[in-house]
Amino acid sequence: MQNWKKIFLIIWTGQFFSILTSYTVNFAVIVWLSINTGSAEILAYAAIASLLPQSLLGPFAGVYVDRWDRKLTMMLADGFIAFCTLIIAILFYLDLADLWYIIILLALRSIGSAFHMPAMQASVPLIAPESKLLKIAGINQSIQSVSTIAGPALGALAITAMDMEHVLLLDIFGAVMAIGSLCFVKIPNPDRMERESRRVLGEIVSGVQEVTRQAGLRWLFLFCILSTFCIMPVSVLFPLMTLNYFGGDVFQVSLIEVIWGVGMLIGGVVLSLIKAPLNKVILINSMYLVLGVSLSGSGLLAPSAYPYFVVLTALGGVSGAIYNSCFNTILQESIHPSMLGRVFSMYFSVALLPSLLGLVGIGFFADTIGLAQTFVLLGGVIFVLGIVSFMIPALRELGKKGVIGKAGPVINVVQDETKA
Repeated sequence: MQNWKKIFLIIWTGQFFSILTSYTVNFAVIVWLSINTGSAEILAYAAIASLLPQSLLGPFAGVYVDRWDRKLTMMLADGFIAFCTLIIAILFYLDLADLWYIIILLALRSIGSAFHMPAMQASVPLIAPESKLLKIAGINQSIQSVSTIAGPALGALAITAMDMEHVLLLDIFGAVMAIGSLCFVKIPNPDRMERESRRVLGEIVSGVQEVTRQAGLRWLFLFCILSTFCIMPVSVLFPLMTLNYFGGDVFQVSLIEVIWGVGMLIGGVVLSLIKAPLNKVILINSMYLVLGVSLSGSGLLAPSAYPYFVVLTALGGVSGAIYNSCFNTILQESIHPSMLGRVFSMYFSVALLPSLLGLVGIGFFADTIGLAQTFVLLGGVIFVLGIVSFMIPALRELGKKGVIGKAGPVINVVQDETKA
């Protein structure tokens, strides 16, 4: 086994436990909120808490991710998340916590994620050969998918068998496993293209310029922002859709989460197995269409048609896996490694901030026009975006090119070793 494969195997082992326990705890929290409040508005507030800090800190966090040691950044971010979870668990144990402590926990976890996610994604092209990036993205997606499948089942079991403070301890266990695995690997840091003395604001601007100077990436980001504006609000309604519209129970709520994970697993496995060159932009554009059909179709179903809701949810999971893998790979291929941290952070901030506006009003919107009608409307908008995206020449050119931009091909510090 080549060196880069050993590194990824060790990292993936720790990340698997971390992601699995995170999904388990997150689902337990969703069920706890759904049962104790039954409010779309509260679920929207929870989603805002888990996204807003990451969105606001993203541009600044990305700069420091590119400056700092990326391995240490990931370890500290995981440690911070574990510490915050431990504090909330103690409060629950002392019977001092309530609904808003859960919201605070989600916000604190988001701060850690603002540093961990870009550091992880920016490290990938420094470890693996460029030709393997899409395959690695598919494997990463498969790991997340397995966690998405197992997490809800474990979360439903945990929330019914344990008190909340014990459920939260699972998240701490996962963080410890992730930190421990990173202790056994060396993650290289890129040669910086800029002087260390440059101001933070200047580096944020350089990250923006790295994306905006490429017409194809500008359009890719724009469509991502518009689609996320629709996807994020409707995503928080899935538990209520199952409970209130289809008349389901906790098991059926967890089944929907599992089925979404099965779809993601299928999409990730397919990408990891395909060896032929793929036009990643065409795949992304097509996934808008698939996801639009999945969401709108779900809203058009009769309340007695829950099994078809399961099928459409799996289809949405496939589209999500392929979309995320292709999008991440395009950025890793197109942006110099020394700037990837701030570009990934900027992407999450720029994509998520507008969606927060949708989350603010989604509770009132869903309660006014209905859950099903909300699915139909937002799914229809995503479908239209998919049609329009095929009509943009710059996007078509982006899909034809392997690696684009003045930075040239991705610089891989282990390239010579992997050739051997």
